[in-house]
Amino acid sequence: MSTARLARDTSPGAGARSAVGRFLPVVLTALVIIGSWQVLVTVFDVPSFIVPAPADISSAFRAEFGTIMSASVVTVQEVLLGLVLGAVAGVMVALALSRFPGVSAPVLTAAVVINCAPIVALAPIFNNWFGVTNPMSKAGVAAVMVFFPVLVNTTRGLLQVSPLHLEIMQSLAAQPRQVALMLRLPNALPYLFNALKLGSTLAVIGVIVTEYFGGPSNALGVYIAYQAALPRFEFAWAGIAVASALGLLLFGVTSLLERLLMPWHESLHDSDS
Repeated sequence: MSTARLARDTSPGAGARSAVGRFLPVVLTALVIIGSWQVLVTVFDVPSFIVPAPADISSAFRAEFGTIMSASVVTVQEVLLGLVLGAVAGVMVALALSRFPGVSAPVLTAAVVINCAPIVALAPIFNNWFGVTNPMSKAGVAAVMVFFPVLVNTTRGLLQVSPLHLEIMQSLAAQPRQVALMLRLPNALPYLFNALKLGSTLAVIGVIVTEYFGGPSNALGVYIAYQAALPRFEFAWAGIAVASALGLLLFGVTSLLERLLMPWHESLHDSDS
């Protein structure tokens, strides 16, 4: 690395400039989309049952801020529970498959087939199993949606290790547990975090859709369905906006954890260059 490049990367304002460079285009794009949305709805007098104006959605959100935030807390608990259950189960099964590479291909094929089951089919089944108002009925659907991406990606990362590194571990008489902890798991971390970033948004979708089929009266999905049925579409869209923000927040937290736990990975340095 050249001296000039090193000085630029270690300067006090380098981190701030890098952060601004990453987030400024996102903010500007969001403002353009929202502004265009408001103008089009106003100019063409689009009915609210098709799509309400952002200003009306904002007013509805302020009017029912307490109710929407209370419903969000219930939904967040179900999402986090499902995310943890699905991620832990996916990693555990992936570790087992890495010990027996010969069976990984058929198992992963079966996982892909099972993963094709639609949420609409899973939601009533889990509601019957655990009860409509039981958080596990929602978290279970989220766990299923998280489990398969984590399983497939983590298994791929555990198996795609360098043969040279495996030979070195074998020459040092490393036990299978040591190979898994010192070689396979570090190699699988990028794959795992890619799956978790996908799973964090899928978990929100799974919980919200399952709540459409019934749930606690103060859940976010129930709130959205109720407001749409009244019909008070701007209030329903306010709930949808909060659900979208929840998905973005979980994605951002997962990305932050990735940077904290994998500062050595080249993809993070490439994004900063």
